[in-house]
Amino acid sequence: MAPRCASKGVGFLIQREGGVKGFDFDFFRGVIYGVKNANEFVSFAGGSFELSEQESPFLIHPSLAQFRVLAGRDKLVPVYREILADLDTPVSVFLKVAGKDPYSFLLESVQGGEKWGRFSMIGIRPLAIFKAFGQRVEIHRQGQASPHTIPCQDIMQALKEFMLGFQTTGLDLPFPFQGGAVGYLGYDVVRCFEKIPDENPDRLRLPDALFMVPETVVIFDNLSGKMNVVANVLITDPSDPETLYQRGVERIAAIVSTLRKPLPIPATPPMTHALREEAFVSEVTREQFESSVARAKEYIAAGDIMQVVLSQRLSIPYARSPLSLYRALRTTNPSPYLFLLQADDFALVGSSPEILVRQEGDVVTVRPIAGTRPRGATPKEDLELEQDLLADPKELAEHIMLVDLGRNDVGRVAVTGSVKVTEIKVIERYSHVMHIVSNVEGRLRPDLDSFSIIAATFPAGTVSGAPKIRAMEIIEELEPSRRGPYAGAVGYLTSRGFMDLALTIRTAVIKDSTLFIQAGAGIVADSDPAREYEETLNKARAIFRAVHMVQTDLE
Repeated sequence: MAPRCASKGVGFLIQREGGVKGFDFDFFRGVIYGVKNANEFVSFAGGSFELSEQESPFLIHPSLAQFRVLAGRDKLVPVYREILADLDTPVSVFLKVAGKDPYSFLLESVQGGEKWGRFSMIGIRPLAIFKAFGQRVEIHRQGQASPHTIPCQDIMQALKEFMLGFQTTGLDLPFPFQGGAVGYLGYDVVRCFEKIPDENPDRLRLPDALFMVPETVVIFDNLSGKMNVVANVLITDPSDPETLYQRGVERIAAIVSTLRKPLPIPATPPMTHALREEAFVSEVTREQFESSVARAKEYIAAGDIMQVVLSQRLSIPYARSPLSLYRALRTTNPSPYLFLLQADDFALVGSSPEILVRQEGDVVTVRPIAGTRPRGATPKEDLELEQDLLADPKELAEHIMLVDLGRNDVGRVAVTGSVKVTEIKVIERYSHVMHIVSNVEGRLRPDLDSFSIIAATFPAGTVSGAPKIRAMEIIEELEPSRRGPYAGAVGYLTSRGFMDLALTIRTAVIKDSTLFIQAGAGIVADSDPAREYEETLNKARAIFRAVHMVQTDLE
């Protein structure tokens, strides 16, 4: 008889006579660590082993005994190991583990534009992928040659049912992403909630929604200087938890081994030429955009709306990798939501300053951003621009209107009397612009869930207008094509009441060797068309600068 262990992890024993019994222990360099019931262990093993009461040199969570219980009631169980992260960065880990995986993601955060957020996440090898195309949904599962296609009248209901297949409930984990899905909802998903005209061409030809459930996740804790390597174990056979557990621990060991190898330095094509903003080609001319602003002001004067957000899409040939753009963007425009989402034939790369909605248990948060100025060239000029922004009646009126809209959205799903504005009209600074920001919170009604929250808040008023429905009808009339991912949401959902979705703004779409960027401006009664056009360019400049860096400076 010899101990059989799951890649140096918590394991079980098999006797020569065929008896099998599970024990919680760690086996490392010939020593058994942490066995809970040593006498029974020795009696069953029938041999002499070196037993140590010391803590294991490494710990796999949960224990095998805990995993057995969880596997009997959950559909997915995260198994994880914590290791030091002092020699790695999220970008270096992505380079090491993602490789040529056609589906992967990297999520990071810089809070308030100035401080790195606590957690960063890398995910690879999806267990399943959810894709929505209008009234058709495709479910791609690991190991299946072709997707399962179903008709769909309600993308949110289909996504909810998809997520139920990966439900996890039993672990108190030290990180927020617990067995969930990462992806995006395109702006045009709004037609699931509201009757909005659908007449414009779809020039990007991307899924209306895409979410992936990663098999393996590496989660950085930037506060502790450690990272957790997580294997999401799908409970395909609840009667054999030992085998499932062993596979999960083996996946963790394989990732840890990969992390210890030298970093492959990505090849960088030779520098071409300095990039000029004029190289970006818009779908509309300046005159056409300003004409649309004038038409929107007519609708405002007629009382149809109070505000509408009009955008323009620009594009440029792009032959570099999405990761190269991400590396540049995290340097030139660090933001609360930094993301790289790679799909089979396209990628989203963004640095969004604004959440659509966040859920932490029963707390629902929206954080409206409205009111913009460019950054100053000096601290003195920067302060003068801040003071000018906070004294501008147009900007303040627009901001307060959108705070009220946020309160209304949260109020649709919150317990009566629980909605509160916890921050009002604070300034947040980013690389090229500063914004006025407020924070609205409420307590979720017990009969509602994450998908109810999305339906109540999507899309954000800061990228559509007020009232929302009429504003979206006007957007459909005045913009030349469907928005696609722009002004939708990107982030993660879990089955445990944790969700964090950012607005898909300050975001590039890379597809077919072309990079697309879309940016908008909020139009109100006294908007100046020329100034609103310039605001769209100011918001796009973070991407302009990152592309320039990739083309000329990134090594």
